[in-house]
Formats: sequence, structure tokens, C-alpha cells
Amino acid sequence: MIRRLLDVRLKPDTTIAALAIAVGFGIATAAQTPRQPSISQDDLRTWLTYIASDELQGRLVYTEGLGLAGAYIASHLKDWGLKPAGDRGTYFQDVRVQGVRTRSNSSVTVTVNGQSRTFKDGEGVTFPRNQGVKQTVAGEAAFAGYGVTFAPLQHDDYAQRSVSGKVAIFLGRTGPKEFTTAHNRILNARARVATDVQHAVATITQAAPTVQAPPTNVPPAQRVDFQTAQRLDARIVPQITAGDDFFNFVFSASGMDYATLKAATEKQEPLPNVSLSGVSITINVDAAYDIVQTRLTRNVVGIVEGSDSALKDSYVLLGAHYDHIGYEQFSFGDRRNAIASCTGQTRPAPRTGDIVNNGADDDGSGTVTLMALAKAFARGPRMKRSLMFVWHTSEEGGLNGSRYMADHPTVPLDKVSAQLNIDMVGRNRCDEPSEANTVYVVGADRISTELHNLNEAANAALPSPLTLNYELNDPSDLESIYTRSDHYSYASKGVPIAFFTTGIHRDYHYVTDEVDKIEFPKMAKIAALVYGTAARVANLDHLPARDNLGPRVGKGQSGRLEGQRANGTGRR
Repeated sequence: MIRRLLDVRLKPDTTIAALAIAVGFGIATAAQTPRQPSISQDDLRTWLTYIASDELQGRLVYTEGLGLAGAYIASHLKDWGLKPAGDRGTYFQDVRVQGVRTRSNSSVTVTVNGQSRTFKDGEGVTFPRNQGVKQTVAGEAAFAGYGVTFAPLQHDDYAQRSVSGKVAIFLGRTGPKEFTTAHNRILNARARVATDVQHAVATITQAAPTVQAPPTNVPPAQRVDFQTAQRLDARIVPQITAGDDFFNFVFSASGMDYATLKAATEKQEPLPNVSLSGVSITINVDAAYDIVQTRLTRNVVGIVEGSDSALKDSYVLLGAHYDHIGYEQFSFGDRRNAIASCTGQTRPAPRTGDIVNNGADDDGSGTVTLMALAKAFARGPRMKRSLMFVWHTSEEGGLNGSRYMADHPTVPLDKVSAQLNIDMVGRNRCDEPSEANTVYVVGADRISTELHNLNEAANAALPSPLTLNYELNDPSDLESIYTRSDHYSYASKGVPIAFFTTGIHRDYHYVTDEVDKIEFPKMAKIAALVYGTAARVANLDHLPARDNLGPRVGKGQSGRLEGQRANGTGRR
């Protein structure tokens, strides 16, 4: 049976007093000075005590525990009067995660000074199993060295190279000098950086050494190449790996022997600028897909409708993921030293017999903060625009819930003004006392400068502003946070996003991520910040301008940005 909450009355000692002002405001000035919400710490604690309880079994996707969590959230949305925004008039959107087998006829044709060779998928080149829709991508080849921009080491392979509109070629599986395994996320993001930031039309890099697949008991008829919640007919920018024969041909007329370049990468030595003039590449993506299996899980979705007849059919999306990783699957000793981000810290000792990853912070904290926001907007003054609240499923499984929503939105995606995502906001980074007033903001400047500035204004309006830290927004950050939570599913569709987190700690993805370690006053304060940002976006008479200037704020930076159309009038 789903537990029910009694309506907890606000108390001076459990509610941020300055946020409890129950006074309405005029629509004309709402975008500048929205009322501060009443956020009850008692509510947050009560909800999280259930969401992160052993009864929910760690909220692993496809389990009873996650189902109980979803039903619990939906019951509160009904009590608060939110409009169901899922399937069939419910608060639930079915998310179909498909197991797919690929039949590939894809190929890469390389032309060097008029001489052409074609490499088929699996014969000299390897395409990802999810290749997307059939397409042909062509362009000149451009060598991008290691394909890395990393400010702390003063390494920028794009400083004197351009791959815009071209097929980017980069080498080196371990990166440039001084790169270690700590830089793996930077290396893994090279293809995304080349296409998203440097505007390459495709990427080709060295294939990793072949690793024999572990034995499996899955019957051959049920084996899959990949699982996805995304559409299979989407256009995906090709990201290909290739072997030595391919690269020998590509560099054959460049004046630089590929074997020399390869040897330099193995020693992590600097790579010279190499002109690939006269080299063109045509990529033929031609794959068919067989759906072998389908798994169902659910997003939880509710709407607070706007008050303005001209703007209520546009939306501010607020999200968090409500799934986690279930029961502990590794021995405690194997994971005691898993947190490289917190220097010198090791895992705490778990309670005897504890095998449940409760996920109080990840992302129980975001789940209940989003509940508090839904309640505040539902019971407070109405914004001009509508607000849609989405508790995403299967973020831990690969952003499946948000990817499905972005591909199959329950409201038109071109009517979404911004997406605000909340993931892990209940602690201090590495439990450092100096982080007590800090929240990390990621991505707000990348698509819309105006969104960044609205968030800065919302923070400045708080009775006691938070410290907004942009370190994790820096492209050189080793955690590569921008691509690792649900906001990225919307950002990849061009929707302005802002991501709020308080960072990693030694209980991350561990059985000791418990409610008794949560900083509820801090959570309430972050909820007030997100409320203020959402209210400002919801009351704008235009959608935040999408100037797409990319990341500009990073470590040590703060404040407003003066960018293209930073205070512009976006489209209605």
C-alpha cells in the first residue's frame, strides 16, 4: 500500500522564514520580482524518508520499488491539483526501452588525390550499433591531432586547426602527455566536442583493442546489440573507429607517415599539424534494425497550467530522475576507494548487512525538491506560462526516460522555453564545510545567455543568495557533467537548459547514501533558487533567446554575461 502524507503545517524552525511570505504579486512585475515560495523542510524530510527507504529497494528500473516511488509521487500530484500529462489521462508516460539487433551495410569511402577505397562496416572501419537513419555524409578530411582541448594542461588541438564542416580525424587512445586514466571522460567526449563545439560533420578515430566478450547464457535469438529509448529513425552524426589500414591510406599523400604518428601517440608526444589536402571522405550510413525485446518503465508527469491565454500553451520543464541502482552488486572492498573526485577520501563503512543503495542524494534529493516545487507552483500564484514537472525514469540506465520524453514529448518541444534539471542537491561536495552555501550550475550559458542571466537574477533576489559555482560547466572539467544527466537529452534538441547539483561525495552510488546525511536547509534554499528561475522564465513575454554561444563560464567565474542577445527578445 502506498503511504500517504498528512499535510504538514509550516513551522518557523523548519521553514526558511524569509521564503514563507504568502503575498501575491502583480503579473506586470512578476518576471522581475516573483514571490519567494514556501518550502517546508518537514515536507522534504518526510518525502525523502520514504523515497530513500529500504522498502523501495533502491528504486532500480523495472522493479517494484521504482513503481512504488512513481505511484507515491503521482498521488501527491493529484492531491495538489496538477493536471495529468502522461498517457491515457494519467500521470505516467510509458517509456519503451528497446533491445535492438543491427544489420549494417554502412561504409566509408576515402578519396586521396583521385584514388578511392571503400571500407565496409566491420572491414577496416566500425560504426556504432545505433547508427540512426540512413544518410550520406561527405566532407574534406581534417586532422585534429589528439582531438583534445584541455585548459589545465594548456593543450588545445583546435587552436590552429579547423574541422568545421569537415570529417574530423583524431588519434591517440590515451591522449597527450600527462593524460592519465583520470582524463578518460575527456577522451571519451572527443567526438561530441568535435561535432557539437567544433562543428565537424563526422569523426573517425583509432579503434580500441579487441576485447573478447564474456560468456553469456542469453539465447542467440534474444541477444541484442544495444538498448535504447530513442527513436531509431533519428539522424545521428557518425562517430566511427578505424584500423591501421584505413589510416595508412588517409595519410598516404600527406607527407607524414601514419606509423610515425601512431608511434608518437603511444608515447603521448606532441602531434604535428598535418594537412590532409586532397583527402575527401564519404560516409554511407545504411543500417536496418530488428527489435528483439521491449522493456517498459514510466516517467511521472504533471502540469501546472499558466494564466496567460496567449502563453499558457508554452512551457517551462522542470525535471529530476527518481530511479537509482538497487541492491549492492559489488563487494564492499571493491568500491571503498571509488571516489577519485574527493581526494584522500575513502568509502565509509556500511551498516552490517546493508545491501540497499537507497540513493537519498542520488537522486532522492532532486526527486523531493521537484515535489516541493510542484506543490509551491500548484498552490501559489499562477505564472503566465505553464510548468511541466517530469520525474524521469532510468537515468542511471543511460538517460532513457529523458531521451524518450525528448523524442516523444507530451507537449510540443518547440513550445518548451527551458528545461531545469535537479540531480543531487542534498549534500556538500565531498562533504566539505566550505561548500555549505554552494550549488553548481551547469549548461545555462551554452544555448541561451538570457537563461544564465535569469538564473543569476533569481539568485541575487534570494534573502541570502547562494554561491553559484560554474566549475563543472568548464569543458575541461574531468567529470564531464554536462552530458551525464537528463538535461542533456533536451539540450541535444536545442532546448536551453540549466542543471543544478551540489556535486559528488564519498557515498555516491553506495549503500551509505542515506537520509541522515542530507542537508535539508540547503535543499530548501536550492529549491527557492530553482523556483525563482522557473518563475522568471515562465513570466517572460518571449522565449529565452537561443544564441548558442557555448560554454563561457567555468572555474573561478561568476556573474552575468554580456553575450549576443543577452537581453534580447526571443521568439514567442
